[in-house]
Amino acid sequence: MSASDSLFLIPFTDEHEMVRETVRGLVSDRIAPRAVSVDEHHTFPHEAMQELAELDLLGIYVPEEFGGAGMDFTSYIITMEELGRGCGSTALTYTAHTGLCITPIMILASDEQKQRWLPELCSGKKYGCFGLSEPGSGTDAGSLTTTAVRDGDEFVINGTKMWITNGKYAGYMVTTCKTDPSQGRGRGISSIVVPMETAGVSVIKEEDKLGLRGSSTAQVFLDNVRVPAENLIGEWNDGFGAFMKTLEGGRIAIAAMALGLAQSAYERSLEYATQRETFGKPLGAHQTIQNYLVDMATRIEASRLLVYRAAFLKDAGRPFAKEASMAKLFATEMAMEVCSNAIQIHGGYGYVREFEVERIWRDAKLCTIGEGTSEIQQVIIARNILGDAAKS
Repeated sequence: MSASDSLFLIPFTDEHEMVRETVRGLVSDRIAPRAVSVDEHHTFPHEAMQELAELDLLGIYVPEEFGGAGMDFTSYIITMEELGRGCGSTALTYTAHTGLCITPIMILASDEQKQRWLPELCSGKKYGCFGLSEPGSGTDAGSLTTTAVRDGDEFVINGTKMWITNGKYAGYMVTTCKTDPSQGRGRGISSIVVPMETAGVSVIKEEDKLGLRGSSTAQVFLDNVRVPAENLIGEWNDGFGAFMKTLEGGRIAIAAMALGLAQSAYERSLEYATQRETFGKPLGAHQTIQNYLVDMATRIEASRLLVYRAAFLKDAGRPFAKEASMAKLFATEMAMEVCSNAIQIHGGYGYVREFEVERIWRDAKLCTIGEGTSEIQQVIIARNILGDAAKS
């Protein structure tokens, strides 16, 4: 059964199905065949990003007037699932550009600012990144220490940003800065768009990672970086809420990526179980292997429903923070279990690179960490359900 065959209970439109078919074709023909090489050689997936740009997918939910495709958020999530199914490194590169850089510009920027930055980002002429995490503030994002001080018509920015996906290759970084140090944690924070070629911006380290090795994860140093004051997006000292909204949408995207990775691991396991013979019969004829496959298929289907419920709520303009965290928590933990069981089904072959399930397992691990760890998702969900209980 294909991924789309199982979605008959979810109200996808013809446009959604067209997006899935288009992206799946690109992934199958071009992106997935390069996944092994991208991983082994730590190759930034520039070619894939340009192919996505040619299909108007880098600005998939950006209005056409700003250079985008004008589709909905669900179309973006469909794209993320299909990219995850083919190449995790490409999926992460794509979501950092589209979901983390473009989203805060869409939320906060004026129309004039959108016209200045979005056409380049949507066309793939420049890539984007999101400068939130720091060496001392990852999960505790409100305690960031990078500062931006107003000096006439400019901001002077100083600090270090950590775990910046696309950092080495980006043209723009939406940077979160402390603009009023007198205010406490989570307050006095603003968002500023920093062109990465600006003097004082330097990528001082690229991380050597467990998985997703084709995506660039960099440490970015900001040393007296001067940018025009007009690069402030949103309200002065009021940027915390906006980047939290960015992360809420990002959680659905990472959940979709995990879903795609798990789908790929499952499909490979199903194929292997029908071809491999042990004790005179197909591997899949053994009840233990059947139980693995049943559990994998069921958890994938449950995750898919959670992911697309959250996406549809967002598109409908309804509250979705709890649902986004539920989708991310369940889908990412599911992906780790499915990928682990895929290795188990493959036995010794699963532990070597030939069958690729070990790569998929390595790629899936980041999904339980990025955009808020599984433990943070539990905190968010608990606050929501306890808050709902108190109201009722």
